[in-house]
This record gives sequence, C-alpha cells and structure tokens, in this order.
Amino acid sequence: MRIHKEGKVIILLASIVCIILQIFFFIIKTNIIFQVFLLLTASSLIAWILYFFRNPLRVIHQNQKHIIAPADGTVVDIQKVFEEEYYQDYRIKISIFMSPLNVHVNRNPITGVIKYFKYHPGKYLIAFYPKSSTKNERTTIVVAQKDYTILYRQIAGFIARRIKTYVNTHDAVIQGKEFGFIKFGSRMDVYLSLDTHVLVQLNQKVKGGITILAEK
Repeated sequence: MRIHKEGKVIILLASIVCIILQIFFFIIKTNIIFQVFLLLTASSLIAWILYFFRNPLRVIHQNQKHIIAPADGTVVDIQKVFEEEYYQDYRIKISIFMSPLNVHVNRNPITGVIKYFKYHPGKYLIAFYPKSSTKNERTTIVVAQKDYTILYRQIAGFIARRIKTYVNTHDAVIQGKEFGFIKFGSRMDVYLSLDTHVLVQLNQKVKGGITILAEK
C-alpha cells in the first residue's frame, strides 16, 4: 500500500510517541493488562493513520469530453447556483463529501491551464453543511481547456484543518493527476456550465480519477 507524502511525518511522530509510552509503562512495571491495552490501542491508531493516508494506484482513462471526479466520496448536492467569486453567473454545482474513511488525494477533473487560483481563510463548519462552500477555509481553482472552463474548490471541514494545494496560476494540469490533499474529512465542489450533461446522482459514491461526473 502506498502512503501519501502528507502522512509520513504524522505516521513517524505517532509511532515514536507510541513506542516511548510503551517503554515508559514497561519500565515502571505497569499492570500487564494495561500494557497490552496500550499496545493494542497504539497499534489501532497507527493502522488507522496508515489507512487514512493511503494513496492507491489508479488507472486514469483521459478523455477531453469527460469531467472526472476530483476526489473520493459521496455526492451530497447537485443544483443550479449563482457562482459569485469568478463567473458571477449561474452554474451547475456538484458537491462531493469526503468522510475520514475516504481516500483524500485530490485530482484534476480535466486537462488544461489554471487561469485562476485563490486561497480563502475561513471557518471550519461541518463539510456537508451548504454554507461551508463560502464560509469555510477553501481554495478556488479555475482550469481552462480551449473554450471550456471548470471551477472547483477544496473545502476544509469540521475535522479537516489543513488544505494542501500543489498548483498555482498558469500551471498546466493533466486530467487525473494529483493537485492537492485535504486532511481528515472535507469536501470538493465542482462548478460546470449549464449545458454540461451531469452523469452522477445524489448519494452516489464516486472515486477520484475514475468516476465520470459529467460530459461536455
């Protein structure tokens, strides 16, 4: 299993702390049952952290007509909304909620060039709450592919307190390639033009780089 680079320091620190605690309680001759409990708890914690930061290999089928899911999760919202930051007109918004159990690697929905990038500090409301799209800490990215543009946002959640983005304005991006990571539960919003044909439904499970959200 591949581990994402964002988790390597956390995994190392957690392992060191667990080992130190185990040695300490062994030296002071703590009850053996407590030592076993501590060992099992520490092992479970490290196993969960390893699971959260997994980065599975995926075969990406690139297609210029497709908009693919930028993240793993559940589709929690599909609606026509007014996008006020960049387009200042109506768009189709598809929201994907990532629970702490999902893979949290973020992938480019299309191939193109980044025309707009902005980081917004903000609150940490629960990620599936509608106002999290405009109130929470987030990044906004707009990618252009010839005459077609797409806007997508990384949104921090109640637990997630750190958004990582590896791209910036004018960068060329490739469909399905990694562009960021959000730690411990979050949300991705994708804004599409009104003539885009949406292929997913509410409550559908999607996989980043695999599931086709819509067709141009």
